[in-house]
Amino acid sequence: MKYIPNTLSAMRILLSLLLFLTRPLSTGFFAIYLMCGLSDMLDGYFARKFGAASKFGAALDSLGDFIMILIVLYMMFPYLDLTLTVMLWIGAIGGIRIASGIVSFLKYKTFVFLHTYGNKATGFLLFCFPLLFMFLGVEKAAVFLCVTATISAVEELLIQIKSKKLNQDVISIFHLYPRKNF
Repeated sequence: MKYIPNTLSAMRILLSLLLFLTRPLSTGFFAIYLMCGLSDMLDGYFARKFGAASKFGAALDSLGDFIMILIVLYMMFPYLDLTLTVMLWIGAIGGIRIASGIVSFLKYKTFVFLHTYGNKATGFLLFCFPLLFMFLGVEKAAVFLCVTATISAVEELLIQIKSKKLNQDVISIFHLYPRKNF
């Protein structure tokens, strides 16, 4: 049972690669895409339920998320008629994420992605992007996602800068330090 979370994360990586064999926004694409999303939700749930959470598992989960997002963005890019402003905004978000990774590496000798509520919200919206794109249009969906991603990226960078010790499971900058009882 303790291998289920890591198996699900590894499965997400393989399923993400299978997306290359589908036509973007087709039924096959959405079927595999939904399986990727389901595996992402279940790996963390099972890791907590079976007491199988580990640094390796957290890293594998983050890697699976990263690979899935890159593949989906790569496949959908030809369908996205993004304005220069939105593309520069996405680049700025990427720059903030890279800065956060550099800070974590300099402080803790490892690259980490934090499990903040903001990052979870951004991940959820990234997952929903193909659906948002179809219902809201590319510009509104992109702006909505970029606002959320900017807030979560800045929050993660601030947490990395202000934290005294590595806590990948910090839920927000407001929970960085434990409360003191008076």
